[in-house]
Amino acid sequence: MAEAIALIGCKGRTQEADHLAVLSTAMPEERIVPFRLMDDAEHAATQVAIVANPDPAEVAALPNLVWVQSLWAGVEQLVGAFDRPLPIVRLVDREMARTMAEAVLAWTYYLQRDMPAYARQQRAGVWRPHLYRKPTDTTVGLLGLGALGIAAAERLLGAGFRVVGWSRSPKSVPGVDAEHGLEALPAMLARCDILVCLVPLTPETRGLVNAERLAALKPGAALINFARGPIVVTADLIAALDSGQLAHAVLDVFETEPLPAEDTLWAHPGVTVLPHVSGPTDLPSAAATVAANLRDFRRTGQLPRGIDRSRGY
Repeated sequence: MAEAIALIGCKGRTQEADHLAVLSTAMPEERIVPFRLMDDAEHAATQVAIVANPDPAEVAALPNLVWVQSLWAGVEQLVGAFDRPLPIVRLVDREMARTMAEAVLAWTYYLQRDMPAYARQQRAGVWRPHLYRKPTDTTVGLLGLGALGIAAAERLLGAGFRVVGWSRSPKSVPGVDAEHGLEALPAMLARCDILVCLVPLTPETRGLVNAERLAALKPGAALINFARGPIVVTADLIAALDSGQLAHAVLDVFETEPLPAEDTLWAHPGVTVLPHVSGPTDLPSAAATVAANLRDFRRTGQLPRGIDRSRGY
């Protein structure tokens, strides 16, 4: 029997069947088996696992894994979960970057064109136009200049927005005034009319957007968080909204997902809640990327480029 590739982390049997169908079509030469259907011998023989939102214990139950391929860009659940230096490969997919950049532009327009204010006015029966603010008069700050941040910058620049950016290490992005390092963050934030969070979740970025960083933004600025919930300190965010320091927040990610029904963010007038939809995995595109990685591995024995564990991404 051919060595199986373990599929881990699907939410329910329907998603599992969908993932199996698309992945198997992309790589018919491979035998892909859900972890729950594998026996002990298959667990021991498995060299590669494809994971979505996995339970680290299931990945750890495959003792002879050589590498793990994630179907998500974020891999924070896997980092530090094993007692061996297991290579973890993030999904780097052009379609995901395009979709995320599209969402960044769409919700930037939502804020730039005062849609939250008009929604409140509609509920109150108020007819009052607001002054138009041009994209060229609006500075968007990108917190994170990886593949997603670069794709978002291209879309924003093409729409006429001024774009500044920040990253942990130096990055050069055409058209973007880029800063790096924590010491440069306050000055970058002070220029932002809209701040977009796109950094990965690591020990260094957990709580990065706190009261101090929110206070550094322009008064009345807005926030878009398309990264991970724990990057923004929720209590500090609510305080900034209540004080007027922050005008509005578009949140697609949260500490707990789905967002509990009793959470105060649902009803806060300064918050738009989205159900983690800004950068969904396009499964056919992702499957093609995974298939290419696996074929290279089978042909050469060389592992795909994994994350830098010291950075967490």
